[in-house]
Amino acid sequence: MAQIRLQGVYKRYDNAEKKLFGKKKLNDFAVKDLSFECADKSFIGILGPSGCGKSTTLRMIAGLEQITDGSMFIDDVRINNLLPKDRNIGLAFEDYALYPPLSVYDNLAFNLRAKKMPEAEVKKAIDKVAPLIKVDELLNMKPSALSGGQKQRVNIARAIIRQPGLLLLDEPLSHLDGKMRQTLRQEIKRMHREIECTTIIVTHDQIEAMSLADVIIIMKDGVLQQMGTPLEVYDSPANEFVAGFIGEPPMNLLPSIIAKTQDGFFFTFAGSDLRVKVPERYNGAVSDGMKLTLGVRPVDVLLTGKQSSTPAPVSIYENFGDERRVGIRVGEYHLNLTTAADVFFHRGDIVYLEFNSQKTHLFNAETGAAIKGTQ
Repeated sequence: MAQIRLQGVYKRYDNAEKKLFGKKKLNDFAVKDLSFECADKSFIGILGPSGCGKSTTLRMIAGLEQITDGSMFIDDVRINNLLPKDRNIGLAFEDYALYPPLSVYDNLAFNLRAKKMPEAEVKKAIDKVAPLIKVDELLNMKPSALSGGQKQRVNIARAIIRQPGLLLLDEPLSHLDGKMRQTLRQEIKRMHREIECTTIIVTHDQIEAMSLADVIIIMKDGVLQQMGTPLEVYDSPANEFVAGFIGEPPMNLLPSIIAKTQDGFFFTFAGSDLRVKVPERYNGAVSDGMKLTLGVRPVDVLLTGKQSSTPAPVSIYENFGDERRVGIRVGEYHLNLTTAADVFFHRGDIVYLEFNSQKTHLFNAETGAAIKGTQ
């Protein structure tokens, strides 16, 4: 097993020296001052949009990319200059990269045979891993006869058969259809529990990260935005980017101006008559005329039926069977809500809303940083 630790890691593809770092120069870095630590046997998800530096980070950990500055450790060993073969890692890319002329059995055996492992030991290793990843019935087949999900199972089996201390998965489900992605997510989670191997998965899919990882690292433009458990990043996003990236459907983010009346503080919205009472826990953090961004998840916008609550006209209605999604026009923006109630609306119908006050989030209008209230 292995513990992985990154300290102040930078990556620039022309390998510039750190003395060249500056405001203009930092824009050229794919990864910027990245530091985090993964506990032994943990499952870590590195999550972010395309181009955020997540795959570059994984490739640096694997030794496929040289870091520009900083340090990486596996356990207490600094691995900056170690060759990939000396890092005791298993790596599965999003592309399956199987050997077409070889059977599944021979694909799994390839790296073990390259190490001159006796054939009896090779068979023993395959017999152990193949049922774990559910490829035991595929051993005599060639890759060309396999489905995408089967190929990815073989790809992952090949990565873990050498019993690595650290398993790295780079977008392993991105080529699969929705149903197969769900199935293989469950298989990967089960596999991780059984092999107890420290695992890092890189993905742009927040559902994959939320369902698989013990801890999620969220990146944007090469910079770590937040690190925490799935519940922490969902319930307490560090900034507006994390709030909008985590959750499906995404969090409502509405630019707002605070208005103070004799009844307290209210959120107001340009071009809209909608007014929402500011939860009391934020009273010490807001002021009259203050500009900020209000965040509230669709599930926390409640249909009350009470005419004493906030009225609003329906602009969009979608029925997904297990849930209904309702869109409310708020100036130039939409406020979306979801409900499991068996309701139906037409465009223009008036609904009455309340926000779950304990689930609202405020963000600085300029920096995007979360504004904390009292609990």
